[in-house]
Amino acid sequence: MTRADTHAAGSARTERAARTHEDAAHGRGEQGIGVTAEGLPDWLDPVVHAMRTVAPEQLSRFLPPESGVGRQSAVLILFGEGERGPELLLMERASTLRSHAGQAAFPGGALDPEDGDPATTGPLRAALREAEEETGLDPAGVQLFGVLPRLYIPVSEFVVTPVLGWWHTPTPVGAVDLAETARVFAVPVADLTDPANRVMATHPSGINSPAFTVASALVWGFTAGVIDRILHFSGWERPWDRSKEVPLDRRS
Repeated sequence: MTRADTHAAGSARTERAARTHEDAAHGRGEQGIGVTAEGLPDWLDPVVHAMRTVAPEQLSRFLPPESGVGRQSAVLILFGEGERGPELLLMERASTLRSHAGQAAFPGGALDPEDGDPATTGPLRAALREAEEETGLDPAGVQLFGVLPRLYIPVSEFVVTPVLGWWHTPTPVGAVDLAETARVFAVPVADLTDPANRVMATHPSGINSPAFTVASALVWGFTAGVIDRILHFSGWERPWDRSKEVPLDRRS
């Protein structure tokens, strides 16, 4: 198979996966959960366009293995509107956890059997369930409007489906279990796009990746990578200095 054939096959798989999620979301798959981009605020239009057009390899160089190995999981990328305009909901993992301790992250986690089919609505249910368990979020106040292509986290072998949501009816949130979550916080998109808050996180292994210094936190790794790509493909990214580096601890 040539490189062109491989790319074409990958694109076809992406389109089939997108159609599967869309069918399920509109009642043609498993029942009980829906996805629609109707009625969203106008400022989310660029995100919807990016969601519908971005290819997996444009989001990350780490894609799910073709062998199918990896633990299926989902994260909720929840957009809300606060006093300073559009914002994203994030959480900081407890410093006592064995993996990803102290890191800022989207709410989310592994799929449970009761979440359903990983190829259709399972990730949607898992994203909302995990967000409720971790932050106390009321799922009834969230409109899911789509998913991004599945990505892969090699260090944990998680296959992650990023689920996009609009928080149309906000409710109080906070750390439900302090053994797992240190805090829950919202970050204005204006802060994420501010060049003063953009840095490159430098791991002792030599890997550099986009990061954000916002809300008294360093957002890096998988979460920062996804945010960086959303900002870029939504046309919200502003020019920033990629020579500004922040070193990471070897335990990170």
